[in-house]
Amino acid sequence: MSSSDAKITEAELENDLGPRRVYSTSPSAPSRMPAFASVLAVIAILYFGKDVLLPLAIAVLLTFALAPISSRLRKLGMPRIPAVIVTVVIAFLVLVLFGLVVAGHVAEVAQNLPAYQGNIIAKIRSLQDSGTDSGIVRRLTSVVESVGRELSNAGERPAAPGTGSTPREPVLVEIFAPSRPIETLTSLIGPLLGPVASLGLIIVVVIFMLLEREELRDRFIRLVGYGDLHRTTEAIQEAGSRVARYLLMQLVVNCAYGVPLALGLWAVGIPNPALWGMLAIVLRFVPYIGPVIATVLPLFLAFAVDPGWSLVLWVGAIFLVLELTSNNVIEPWLYGSRTGLSPLAIIVAAIFWAWLWGPVGLVLSTPLTVCLAVLGRYVPQFEFLEVVFGSDPVLDPKERLYQRLLAGDPDEATDYAEEFLEEDYLEDYYGKVAIPALLLAEKDRRRGVLTAEQMEQVFGTAITLVSNLAEIAQEEEQEEEEEEEQKEKPAAGRPSPPKGGNGDESELPDGRGKTVFCVGGRGPLDDASAAMLAQILQVQGAEVVAARHSDIPNRRAMSLVPKQSNAIVVCFLNEDSARHATILVRRFKRIYPAIRVGAVLWVEDQKERQPPALGEADFVATTLTSAAREALADAPPSLVTPARKIRTRRSSNKTGIAAARSGI
Repeated sequence: MSSSDAKITEAELENDLGPRRVYSTSPSAPSRMPAFASVLAVIAILYFGKDVLLPLAIAVLLTFALAPISSRLRKLGMPRIPAVIVTVVIAFLVLVLFGLVVAGHVAEVAQNLPAYQGNIIAKIRSLQDSGTDSGIVRRLTSVVESVGRELSNAGERPAAPGTGSTPREPVLVEIFAPSRPIETLTSLIGPLLGPVASLGLIIVVVIFMLLEREELRDRFIRLVGYGDLHRTTEAIQEAGSRVARYLLMQLVVNCAYGVPLALGLWAVGIPNPALWGMLAIVLRFVPYIGPVIATVLPLFLAFAVDPGWSLVLWVGAIFLVLELTSNNVIEPWLYGSRTGLSPLAIIVAAIFWAWLWGPVGLVLSTPLTVCLAVLGRYVPQFEFLEVVFGSDPVLDPKERLYQRLLAGDPDEATDYAEEFLEEDYLEDYYGKVAIPALLLAEKDRRRGVLTAEQMEQVFGTAITLVSNLAEIAQEEEQEEEEEEEQKEKPAAGRPSPPKGGNGDESELPDGRGKTVFCVGGRGPLDDASAAMLAQILQVQGAEVVAARHSDIPNRRAMSLVPKQSNAIVVCFLNEDSARHATILVRRFKRIYPAIRVGAVLWVEDQKERQPPALGEADFVATTLTSAAREALADAPPSLVTPARKIRTRRSSNKTGIAAARSGI
């Protein structure tokens, strides 16, 4: 690296990097401590104010879920107030009936549990007899027996220690005291006041939110984003649509899971199958943990009910079939159930909201986190929320590839490339991802932060990546050959089109029968770009020889250029290398005047633009597509007249002395 490249001014650096600072953070950047303190304050408020905020959060989410129903009723001609009241009444009646049915089935299962004790103990003892005895099995047996004794002796008090007689029963004052009916009523109603009050508060808040939805939206815009109405409106609409779509589609998916589950459990003979189907519908709203609980409970009941093991196997098979169907058929079909959150963010959010608000927070974790992710997308102060929770990649494909090249990890880089190549071609990947990644490395080299060892590591990783993609390149080459054969066959009754006259300027020319020599300009990063261009030319059917920049000064290395070559291409990642490119092009033109010689000065935007003139160069390209098209073109090379060397005779000392004397 020359000293002229290392000494770059701050203005040139800013022009090269653009307004976005990718790799460095300004030391004058504002501290994030105030934002961190604000987050801690909000968490404290949510924790200590959960008695008030939890009903409000439930009401807000129910409002998101019921708003489409209310809007549909209003479109059908129903006035606003009746539409809202009908929507809320129907929704809460369904929830209350659902809860009553579940409570009735739970009470029935609790009454039948003592009858299953014998089957559980018998199966555990059979495990002991089969040779799988361990301390865990023995402790499990003792626990089951003790639980069974407690259930069978419920309501009975044990005898006092040290006495052989039955203890004296106390006087039943509570039953026969006629003067304390209010306390008795209070003891019965007191535990129900909290849930009933919360339910009533939720119903009232939902009604008023649905009635004044537009007014609340306007107030939120005025409070938060009055300076940017467009961004705030998009945030509100996206948050509402995401949450409503998630709740609706998740309900459909859960019902499509719970109803067949109940029917299947009823068919194999599991008691209370409706209970397990309804619990599965509710528990699957809880990410990751809910489906596990919904599976374990019926399996344990099958273990307790059946003296054998066939019922457990049948129940396990039912869950296996339903899980495969739901994950591979129903959920991909109902694509709207996607939330835009990463899987890790969902499980971390579930843990956080469960710690904050308990089991209810666990159910609300995904919708609340969706709202936070939307807030981070549209509010700059909370951008970290979108980075932490969002499912979209936080790095551009070129930045991700450059990071893997720096880390020397060709395997992960190959995985990313294969994901990209599932929909695009190798030419698109190199042009939109790989070459821009090398341009990022070149910018770091010019800034002086990329050492020579790191450049060699980037080169080695890039070459390994190109080698790993050789199989995909061969497949694309076969496809190109098949397409060319189809084009060469004239259609019935139509003349065959001339070669290369298909009229599609986006397609690269056929490279069969042509030979191209690709070489890097002045560094290992240029060598990597030349290797990528060489592979694209091979896909087009050309014979390609690639060389490194270190081979150019060696005169014997010039023999690497095949004599039958059609083009020589020199690649540069530094746009300011036009002078050096001119020297190399002139050198190749002097040695190989019958071969087309050109240079590629890669640009980041990958848009066709007027390249700089390089004197004797037959062509100058700036993108991968234009470079491949020029290298495979049938144009003849430009004729270059060899430079004549003019020798001047030096005057002798005597002549010089005589001339000096004559001039005196």
